Amino acid sequence: MKVSTVKAKSILVKSNLPASDYVANPYGGCTHKCRYCYACFMKRFTGHDEDWGTFLDVKEYESDKLPKTLSGKTVLLSSVTDPYNPFEAKFHKSRAILERLQNTEAHIEILSKSDLMVRDIGLLRQIPDLSLGISLNTLDDGFRKDMEPGAPSVQRRLKALETLHDAGIKTYLFVSPIFPYITDIRALVEAVNGHVDQICFENLNLRGAAKEEILDYIAEKYPQYLEGYKAIYRKGDQSYWEQLEAEIEALSGDYAVPFANYFYHAKIKKGGRKND
Repeated sequence: MKVSTVKAKSILVKSNLPASDYVANPYGGCTHKCRYCYACFMKRFTGHDEDWGTFLDVKEYESDKLPKTLSGKTVLLSSVTDPYNPFEAKFHKSRAILERLQNTEAHIEILSKSDLMVRDIGLLRQIPDLSLGISLNTLDDGFRKDMEPGAPSVQRRLKALETLHDAGIKTYLFVSPIFPYITDIRALVEAVNGHVDQICFENLNLRGAAKEEILDYIAEKYPQYLEGYKAIYRKGDQSYWEQLEAEIEALSGDYAVPFANYFYHAKIKKGGRKND
């Protein structure tokens, strides 16, 4: 892993994402090496020749100045990196940003695949408007190793959700990305039942080289699903997601926590929170 220090102008940048107003990305690059990752497009801006997942830029900010008002705004950590990648244990960049934001009136949203967030329970409990999500799309750690070789295990993530929730922190499971025919929605919901305040769902979107890589993987490991994947990702067939959306809606009636569907990003209201 190539680790470098880079200069950045400011902690927060305006977001084009539908459910956040600002994003903070304390690092450039990521260490999880997710085979489906969409964020590899960031190499166009980082100047790296290395493969995505083999480098990490640690940001040093020229200014820690924040926008004049963050009241009613949502700040996301992070959009194109994992704010709690393993190097956060050494550099504390995400913790420093959270310390800077803790007395603002912003809604702070943290999304990670890491259990390192447990380190900051004391700080997280002091942030008045906070929600903390962990991404997970399988209970099969073998599949997790195939797709996310650098990320923490399934069990570590489940335990982190339980620990954070028991500490009084608002938590949610982000079932993402959902792999058609492979991700077991009901099993994941049941695994976190009682340990989260919300469950969100996002479909697998494949772009660029990741599309053919995943299709090759499906052909090798799950050939029985290959034609279904081709229909979705080469022909644009949306019927699988439409059916799954209906199944999730039906499943939601069996659980007390609210569900949120992020299948159709373009339809999500700008700045809207998941529980609106």
